[in-house]
Amino acid sequence: MDKILEGLVSSSHPLPLKRVIVRKVVESAEHWLDEAQCEAMFDLTTRLILEGQDPFQRQVGHQVLEAYARYHRPEFESFFNKTFVLGLLQQGYHSLDRKDVAILDYIHNGLKLIMSCPSVLDLFSLLQVEVLRMVCERPEPQLCARLSDLLTDFVQCIPKGKLSITFCQQLVRTIGHFQCVSTQEKELREYVSQVTKVSNLLQNIWKAEPSTLLPSLQEVFASISSTDASFEPSVALASLVQHIPLQMITVLIRSLTTDPNVKDASMTQALCRMIDWLSWPLAQHVDTWVIALLKGLAAVQKFTILIDVTLLKIELVFNRLWFPLVRPGALTVLSHMLLSFQHSPEAFHLIVPHVVNLVHSFKSDGLPSSTTFLVQLTELIHCMMYHYSGFPDLYEPILEAIKDFPKPSEEKIKLILSQSAWTSQSNSLASCLSRLSGKSETGKTGLINLGNTCYMNSVIQALFMATDFRRQVLSLNLNGCNSLMKKLQHLFAFLAHTQREAYAPRIFFEASRPPWFTPRSQQDCSEYLRFLLDRLHEEEKILKVQSSHKLSESLGCSETSLQEVANKAAVPTETPCTSDSEKTLIEKMFGGKLQTHICCLNCRSTSQKVEAFTDLSLAFCPSSSMENLSFQDPASSPSTQDGGLMQASVPGPSKEPGVCNPSTAAFASCSAVNERMVDSPDELRCSEDTSVPNDSSKMLVNKDVPQKPGGETTSSVTDLLNYFLAPEILTGDNQYYCENCASLQNAEKTMQITEEPEYLILTLLRFSYDQKYHVRRKILDNVSLPLVLELPVKRTTSFSSLSESWSLDVDFTDISENLAKKLKPSGTEEAFSPKLVPYILSSVVVHSGVSSESGHYYSYARNITGTESSYRMCHQPETLALASSQSHLLGRDSPSAVIEQDLENKEMSKEWFLFNDSRVTFTSFQSVQKITSRFPKDTAYVLLYKKQNSTNGLSGNNSTTGLWVNGDPPLQKELMDAITKDNKLYLQEQELNARARALQAASASCSFRPNGFDDNDPPGSCGPTGGGGGGGFNTVGRLVF
Repeated sequence: MDKILEGLVSSSHPLPLKRVIVRKVVESAEHWLDEAQCEAMFDLTTRLILEGQDPFQRQVGHQVLEAYARYHRPEFESFFNKTFVLGLLQQGYHSLDRKDVAILDYIHNGLKLIMSCPSVLDLFSLLQVEVLRMVCERPEPQLCARLSDLLTDFVQCIPKGKLSITFCQQLVRTIGHFQCVSTQEKELREYVSQVTKVSNLLQNIWKAEPSTLLPSLQEVFASISSTDASFEPSVALASLVQHIPLQMITVLIRSLTTDPNVKDASMTQALCRMIDWLSWPLAQHVDTWVIALLKGLAAVQKFTILIDVTLLKIELVFNRLWFPLVRPGALTVLSHMLLSFQHSPEAFHLIVPHVVNLVHSFKSDGLPSSTTFLVQLTELIHCMMYHYSGFPDLYEPILEAIKDFPKPSEEKIKLILSQSAWTSQSNSLASCLSRLSGKSETGKTGLINLGNTCYMNSVIQALFMATDFRRQVLSLNLNGCNSLMKKLQHLFAFLAHTQREAYAPRIFFEASRPPWFTPRSQQDCSEYLRFLLDRLHEEEKILKVQSSHKLSESLGCSETSLQEVANKAAVPTETPCTSDSEKTLIEKMFGGKLQTHICCLNCRSTSQKVEAFTDLSLAFCPSSSMENLSFQDPASSPSTQDGGLMQASVPGPSKEPGVCNPSTAAFASCSAVNERMVDSPDELRCSEDTSVPNDSSKMLVNKDVPQKPGGETTSSVTDLLNYFLAPEILTGDNQYYCENCASLQNAEKTMQITEEPEYLILTLLRFSYDQKYHVRRKILDNVSLPLVLELPVKRTTSFSSLSESWSLDVDFTDISENLAKKLKPSGTEEAFSPKLVPYILSSVVVHSGVSSESGHYYSYARNITGTESSYRMCHQPETLALASSQSHLLGRDSPSAVIEQDLENKEMSKEWFLFNDSRVTFTSFQSVQKITSRFPKDTAYVLLYKKQNSTNGLSGNNSTTGLWVNGDPPLQKELMDAITKDNKLYLQEQELNARARALQAASASCSFRPNGFDDNDPPGSCGPTGGGGGGGFNTVGRLVF
């Protein structure tokens, strides 16, 4: 029969005739044959299967072999024995190589035919050894796929015990050697199918024997982390990722990132190759594992690896967005890589040139999936342009391309950025180690205390949170200038963009410290603030003068010229700046005008003077005068007793006499902005009428001023402002020298604000001079802080032509003064009703302690954006109509109370921040209000209020374009480069520190005090004694914060 079959298949008969004869041969298999005939038939069919010259011969071989093996099973079992199978696997068949897939197919079919025979067990044992040998020889994908088919059908052939681990490891290595050189879709699909079969085999083995999983994954990592330049592991390893249980992510990533034996070069290679896996079309969860590894490396602060990998692979990941099968995973990884790379725009700018083409391409196809993808991509792009402003030439084409897609809100962008930074990754792998030194969850940057510099830090943070002022400073073009404003711009830029938790302002401190401030000793923050604003103002004035004269030399920004400006801060300004274009930035932001009016009660002649101010110093009002303050007309009460109470005047000497209340006058608060208490720092100075002989330096004190009982109602800032603006009768020792009468006379003195500032700075005069003990004491009275404050502004043109000056110690010219003093009261003033200008609280500087020489400063501040515009106040004229010339005093029932309550109700829980040197935390306005009641030594000292119903030319114009960060103007290249360089340095420092801590982790103690919210300890607390300054022998030890 075998001869007939052999002649038939090689004959030239028609194919249908051959098929009929083959069918007869198959049917004859039922008849009895001796062993020799069966063996001859098995030999022939085996030869036809393995060496058939055409598909027909191979098909005939399979049909006949299957039929004869079924009916003559003992004979086939004898033929298909261990020796025969071993020969096929090790030597091949005649001219057929042993690695030919046909041999594996033949063995696979043979096992099916003898599955019920006892001898199959011997074949299983043989194959367990042979398949391991075959895998070690790194078979090609096709052969490996056929082997996987065999082992999937006959799991008994898979090596057992320790050999199963070895087999899995070797199979992983084999996959790592897979390559597909073809670019044809058919061949690529076949290749992917082959790889999938092999990976499915590994999955089955891992499920059957879990002990093989971890060694297999270790082998995967060994392959992808190899630094051997001659070997590039296959992307086909990505097919294994989908089979790794997601529950193992935490354990595996922790093992990889904390293993000291894994070198940085190896980890970099592994991460790069995992990112390459995004190209594998059918792999699932690759993006999940890539992001997990990125986060794991950030958690242990291996930033060098993250930087290198991001810059190397970001373009490749972006290019994967073009391919639908891998687009979702690629977008996820791209988003994480860009959003976490926040120290420099370098990574984002690598993909910027490719964004427009991608967007246009997907917009044109009109598919729903493309639109969904573009919405996600647009959100990512907006976040990056928001974070890295200052490149309009790069971003404008992108903005034009994505203008039709929704833009995320600023709050959402901030949230996304704050949650994505490397330094925001929680380090659960080393909970006993010190906390990650990255920006807090607030996204704000602290300021490092350089040694009792909290007075500076608190002021700087308050100014930084003054949004319009910060934006103006950052928008200045100060290239080539070394002014103090340039240093402030540098400091603001770092506070906005640094990755550091806290920034050390050493350069700015040395440049801005008043010469009489002793280094490393506590100072008055209010005095520092006045000096700082004055320096900035005087610098700009000189630069404006030099620019107007077009000097051929440098624009005078040298340190020497600036120091001369600082030393001559008290020199009067001859040319006042009146128009907005001539005003300095400090004048525009903080400058207001105050008119002082003195009327002689004898001859009724008047004298007026207009002074500029940058802050108002508010004295505490005695309780006995409060009841009458808003209701009694001082003009109708000329019988005020000698030494009558008077509010602390605006700092600055004047022709008119001034009186300071000893219980409320602040240290250095009654002196002029430009007259520092250098000569006699231990004396309280107040302005007086310089025309009164022998009294020019006398400090006027009223010892009979009643002190406020502790049980009385808490005063408010409104009360203090009322008291400041209240009319005063000058009598007794405070009599006014009237030139018309040529003698000292009783007089009435009133003050009115005629021009309001953009930012109103209020200093509460808390440090009084105790004459009995000759020490300065702190007034610890609680003062309620209104969220909304209405400032009475009485605009008048009666004396608009009078010359004014910026320096507060400069008088009018004689001509103007004489003219003013000759004017008689005519009732013109009353024609102008004061307008209540609404202000909203921006920041509060708090002093913690009981004396001015010790304690601690910290500040509360909030983000004030355009949302407050909806609360602008529109009062009807009749609500402002008051009865007399003193009607500008604020009453307790002001309409602002209703609006303030509305604001409090609408306030976001994370709108306020607490800046305590290096530490920045979220807080609430309720915490600001209750600070003194909870911590008696912690009292509000300096307040910043932002004027409402006004629009600044800088704010709100360009922020909607996405080119500004936090609504701020784009930084100049010089600043951006400096910040980028420092951010990279910071990440390197963090990495080195993390490595050092990891080496000491075994012996590190785990004791720590959790950081609580500001309800636990006073924010100014530096230990059990709170803000310090408690007096006694321990005071010195509490001075340094």
